[in-house]
Amino acid sequence: MSVCDVVIMGARGRMGSTLIQLVRANPDYRLAAVVERPGNEAGLSEYGCVAGSDLAAVLPQVPGAVVIDFTSPACSVATAKIAVAAGNPLVVGTTGLDKDQLAAVAQAATAGRVFFAPNMSVGINVLLSVLPALVKRLGDAYNMEVMEIHHNRKADSPSGTAIKIGQCLAEAAGRDFDAVKKCCREGIIGPRPAKEIGIQALRGGDVVGDHTVYFFGPGERIEVTHRAHSRDTLAQGALRAAAWLPGQKPGRLYGMPDMLG
Repeated sequence: MSVCDVVIMGARGRMGSTLIQLVRANPDYRLAAVVERPGNEAGLSEYGCVAGSDLAAVLPQVPGAVVIDFTSPACSVATAKIAVAAGNPLVVGTTGLDKDQLAAVAQAATAGRVFFAPNMSVGINVLLSVLPALVKRLGDAYNMEVMEIHHNRKADSPSGTAIKIGQCLAEAAGRDFDAVKKCCREGIIGPRPAKEIGIQALRGGDVVGDHTVYFFGPGERIEVTHRAHSRDTLAQGALRAAAWLPGQKPGRLYGMPDMLG
């Protein structure tokens, strides 16, 4: 395996600093460049690589390096356009993108190599592959709910992973997710509609990410839980994607199912 050059967006952020630490500890990767938002770029020279606040100016200095972005929805959309125009592969792990932003990233991917996943954990993505079997075997007699817990600084709610799980459940049950999802319950709401899929969010402390899927049936319930113990899990998945993506054909948006096979 050749060394994979990477560009880390948001180098001083929680995920950015985790990625840099892992890259430096793994000889299969090399830190080619770091990028921070304007006004926060002072001192980036300490990383010993190309650095700056303008991605369009950074990328010509590191041709072929894979950009990894865990920043914000608006920034990730802009990053996708810039990276594809420069010919650099891009891995996006940002959550909270709305439909228009997801469409913009997918559109950028038609002209380059772009990988997107709301959760880079291998475990979560294996879970997504097995949930449809539970849905189909249990049937409509079981109410489905999703609960997620994250740290108190997370900006979006529900998490992108919880939404992805809800979409997975709805698709397996033959339901329109947007029509059956329920992200808030308050007041006199009446009986729970049978086909509703609830997605509830808790926020507190420094929880990296917990997701539990509930199947409430007559006389029993099934709970399936995934807990991320550290951001390393997500960062390792992103680095794995960064090493995999350059070998793929351009022109489509890739995700974890593509990489995991």
